[in-house]
Amino acid sequence: MPDLAPGDPAPDFTLPAAGWPEGEEVSLSELRGRKVVLFFYPKDMTSGCTAEACAFEAALPDFAETDAVVLGISKDRIESHERFRANEGLTFPLLSDADSDVCERYGVWKEKSMYGKTHMGIERTTFVIDEEGRIARIFPKVKVEGHADQVLAAVEEA
Repeated sequence: MPDLAPGDPAPDFTLPAAGWPEGEEVSLSELRGRKVVLFFYPKDMTSGCTAEACAFEAALPDFAETDAVVLGISKDRIESHERFRANEGLTFPLLSDADSDVCERYGVWKEKSMYGKTHMGIERTTFVIDEEGRIARIFPKVKVEGHADQVLAAVEEA
């Protein structure tokens, strides 16, 4: 598992995307010159993930003022992402990392515990990536309440 830190180059990726106006895939390297908010979340249409996605959606005009792109990533398939976007009125892209390759490269694919059982899953984490493709800020083990505002403040500083 990689230990990424601010200042490190953000691992590049190309993933299928729901809601990406430039096509069916997003490549991080193609977003150089813009700030990128990359938030990893466990599952479409669950309470915490819905609250987090809706908070980012509500803050999109503020992120747009900083020329930042907001991208959500989970292991859900594109069809699930499309339903999630439609159900919640989300207008930013959701990326599908079905084989968890990108999750592993960003160090968010971790062993989790629920009701005494362990399983592998995405640890809710957000990365702010600067215009040069370097990690500016990492928010590990995200608590949803107020998170979008914290990320916006970090983007404005980056």
